[in-house]
Amino acid sequence: MSYRIAVRALCDFAAKRGDLDLRFTPSPSAQEGIAGHQLVGERRGERYEREVALRGSYRHLEVRGRADGYDPVANRLEEIKTHRGDLSRQPANQRALHWAQAKVYGHLLCVERGLDQLTVALIYFDIVSQRETPLSESCSADELREVFETLCQAFLAWAQQELAHRRRRDRALQALRFPFAGFRDGQRPLAETVYKSIHTRRWLMLQAPTGIGKTLGTLFPMLKAMPGEPLDKIFFLTARNTGQRLALDALRSLGAERQRLEGAGPDELGCDDIDIDSAAEAVPLRVLTLTSRDKACEHPDKACHGDSCPLAAGFYDRLPAARVAAVERGWLDRAGLREIALGHQVCPYYLGQEMARWADVVIGDVNYWFDFHAMLYALSQQQQWQVGLLVDEAHNLVERGRGMYSATLDHAAFRRLKPTLPAPLRRPLSRVASVWQALAEESDVEYRVLETLPGKLINALQQAVSQIVEYQSEQPIALDSELQRFAFDAQHFCRVADMFGDHSICDVTRQSARGRQRNAGARVTLRNVVPAPFLAPRFAAAHGGALFSATLAPEAYYRDLLGVPEGAPWVSLASPFRDSQLEVQIAARLSTRYADREASLTPLADRIAEQFQARRGNYLAFFSSFAYLEQVADRLAERHPQIPLWRQASHMDDDAREAFLGRFETSGEGVGFAVLGGIFGEGIDLPGDRLIGAFVATLGLPQVNPVNEQMRARLQALYGHGYDYAYFFPGMQKVVQAAGRVIRSGTDEGVIHLLDDRFAKRESQALLPAWWPKPITD
Repeated sequence: MSYRIAVRALCDFAAKRGDLDLRFTPSPSAQEGIAGHQLVGERRGERYEREVALRGSYRHLEVRGRADGYDPVANRLEEIKTHRGDLSRQPANQRALHWAQAKVYGHLLCVERGLDQLTVALIYFDIVSQRETPLSESCSADELREVFETLCQAFLAWAQQELAHRRRRDRALQALRFPFAGFRDGQRPLAETVYKSIHTRRWLMLQAPTGIGKTLGTLFPMLKAMPGEPLDKIFFLTARNTGQRLALDALRSLGAERQRLEGAGPDELGCDDIDIDSAAEAVPLRVLTLTSRDKACEHPDKACHGDSCPLAAGFYDRLPAARVAAVERGWLDRAGLREIALGHQVCPYYLGQEMARWADVVIGDVNYWFDFHAMLYALSQQQQWQVGLLVDEAHNLVERGRGMYSATLDHAAFRRLKPTLPAPLRRPLSRVASVWQALAEESDVEYRVLETLPGKLINALQQAVSQIVEYQSEQPIALDSELQRFAFDAQHFCRVADMFGDHSICDVTRQSARGRQRNAGARVTLRNVVPAPFLAPRFAAAHGGALFSATLAPEAYYRDLLGVPEGAPWVSLASPFRDSQLEVQIAARLSTRYADREASLTPLADRIAEQFQARRGNYLAFFSSFAYLEQVADRLAERHPQIPLWRQASHMDDDAREAFLGRFETSGEGVGFAVLGGIFGEGIDLPGDRLIGAFVATLGLPQVNPVNEQMRARLQALYGHGYDYAYFFPGMQKVVQAAGRVIRSGTDEGVIHLLDDRFAKRESQALLPAWWPKPITD
């Protein structure tokens, strides 16, 4: 059995030395890199060969890749690297890595074409000045072969280990049994549907009710399909941290942690009777949880290079030992990865990035596959991995996708930055300021949509980013500094502008003048409305996968906005719950519209109290805003002080969230007040009598404002369903998600109060779960 590896991966593993150093950044975007490669190629002669596919072998290694270009007349192989900033400040270890890549391609070309010697060139192309800096060496075929074999020898032992691991993993997965004595109702058809979809290399849109055990019901069949396809990796992507925890729990139940599962009962995992022997069997599966850089960084006050951060100094020298320790451990959740990283004095975040190459199952946020800077997507493309994707709570991907492909520049934040600017950056950023101010003064209205992109501002931003990069290469900039944030924001804005189309809107919002400022500023936003054009290529890049959620209807809404492949089936599974478990009441004479909020406070408080007295226990009450939440909570406390209550606050940290949920004790009593669509509106499990009812005092409709009205108009023009797509469907999805917290198992019983007259309308009830009983309307 041979081990296939890309040229870049081989060199990354065997040729990197020294410090982690991010000073020579920000690097060009993928689009800029492609454009730079094309421009260099166009400057060459007619016989110039581009994207030359090459492969070769060393013992049981199969090495492959594409050389950027070859000039047969000059017998010159070129490796093209796009960059920003002064090339003389490029870290030496980065230059050495580039030479290694070029010489490996040179060896493969010499073998394929029978060449005795070859000129190998690095072509550095500055995307700002569009100038080329060529560096070349004349090499014999023997010299290039020696470089190639040295790198292969450095990787060979690791390759043998990886081949052995894959054999053990695949054998174990072929023999893998479901870890419980039986499937939950509906869980078997769920698993079968996912298994069939990955075998047919298709995407699946799966609406599966809350409580069916979706996490384990999708991971188990994907793992079973892994050896036969074959799949190199499984990526379990979530929009919320709670989904990551459930995925880890499911993998523990399958034996991935190599120790007996402790502390998690069947209800937590979405299964019934646990099969202890099966759950205890160790499965040689490497599991990695990816954590964002701001949460994983041990030294946020330091810049990412060896002169500043002790965990960046000598990073690549200490990485091999850390990598060995990580694969031996296998279970790399956030705590485990951090322990290994600090034990070897390397950065936890970048160790996680490295281990994504060697893990079997990677759990992380949806942005790791779908956004501009998606690390897992980029690695998969480079390494040509066969990847199976599972996207949990996929209804969130509409808003998350919009956020990934939108960009905002805030004038107020820029003004705070200006007084602190170092001297070399004052001139380029002053030009940004003047162009930006002119844009703000072009109109007296508070909000307007631009017909064309602000070209002068974009040009000024591009030049400013280049100057910041130059400065950053000499001076450390902390990750959390205003200057660093502005540089990232400006670069992202320019990248989004490069891909602007009718899927997005460019708008300007005037900001109020403050203090001694004479003129108001402006917030400029490139606002994505339809993420489908950006997400569709990411779906196509995977071997197959499933988008699953309890709320993935209406089907057309998610197809249109997400860009799911045309042939992807949409499947809605029946609920395992009985309508007798739930009572649904609609307050048909109550309005929670903004104009009626004050009048609704007392009726809402009394309704909550009446239900609490009828059946004492734990309840959740959901509202459209923190202000409305506070008003109703105050009124309840005033009129019914005997009822315990607790409130969600804005910007709660992890401890505060756990404390809020901790109030929902078994046999407890009280009402938790939360915001609809917030952290407690989905992804939390409070089974049994930890939660016996919910009040939803809003349809969850987005606020009517100029921005949302522009989105409604654009969606109307594209799909003919502007109001439904911009307001109604997203609002009702939040309602169903929140109400879904009540019934979590086959023994739960509860009540849901829908507190607005609009819930009594036919179109609203059509979007409620089919298994719910007919609502009682009063």
